[in-house]
Amino acid sequence: MQELIFINKNMGRWKEFEKNSNHKTQMPPDELAAMFIQITDDLSYCRTFYPNTETEKYLNQLAGKMHYKIYQNRKESGNKIVHFWKIDLPLTLYQTRNYLYFSIVVFLFFVLVGAYSAANDPNFVRSILGDDYVDMTDANIEKGDPMAVYKQMNPTDMFLAITFNNISVAFRAFVFGLFFILGTLNVLMFNGIMLGSFQYYFFEKGVFLESIMTIWIHGTLEIFAITVAGAAGILLGISFLYPKTYKRLQSFKKGARNAVKIIIGIIPVFIVAGFLEGFITRYTGAPYFLRAAIILASLIFIVWYFFLYPKKLSRKLFDEENNKII
Repeated sequence: MQELIFINKNMGRWKEFEKNSNHKTQMPPDELAAMFIQITDDLSYCRTFYPNTETEKYLNQLAGKMHYKIYQNRKESGNKIVHFWKIDLPLTLYQTRNYLYFSIVVFLFFVLVGAYSAANDPNFVRSILGDDYVDMTDANIEKGDPMAVYKQMNPTDMFLAITFNNISVAFRAFVFGLFFILGTLNVLMFNGIMLGSFQYYFFEKGVFLESIMTIWIHGTLEIFAITVAGAAGILLGISFLYPKTYKRLQSFKKGARNAVKIIIGIIPVFIVAGFLEGFITRYTGAPYFLRAAIILASLIFIVWYFFLYPKKLSRKLFDEENNKII
């Protein structure tokens, strides 16, 4: 049977399965199990006769969604908030991981652009950070307290202002994905260049280690969360521009739903980062090992929750080793 005949023969049934897999109401377990068996049979046939095709990818995704719905039906009713953080968000992060990888690469590229530009243009840092900030920091360095800027505001006011600003940046990175992802890339570019020039400035002044041990107390979570917001914006734009096997509106709705989950998921990260910046970073005289411990704890959390745990959970739920359904 030719692939086109195979598709035309089964597409109506697949679309019905897809509709049911997205439906919010509970289906009878027997019907759901029967649908899952049929779709996996089709996937097995496709892998045998039409491997590495768009049809195989489509059936693979559909089988994964059906399996996830079976898991949801088996799950006891419980706290939806706990379920979101424990199951829903990590699965979404894993399924959309390539967008996060791309966002991180773009951001790091512009960090290097910022550092290179600062190294080759004496006026670049002032054009990015502003004369007032540079003059103030120069004065603080001369006084022997280069990170004094974090002590100027009341801790609570600083916490609220920083958290609101960071969430605003994340929201812009997300929403600007609607502008053919160019808006999101612009947010990543601006923040990456600013970070690169910022860190090079402290390197040039001979206080690089002090800046790392101070700024990254809160910056580890803050900067990573911005790249995650960038991934959500890229996902939003790509889901509209490249619907693949879905109708454009259907693809956009699916992408928007996942992107919103991701944005909701990083709000607590921004809150913690804001708390650290408002209440902890200001203690610039704290021993390096305490500051390094906070930075390391943040890195461990990021690696575990955003990369290792989603992968482990997906393998557990979809049995990647045996069934290859993801």
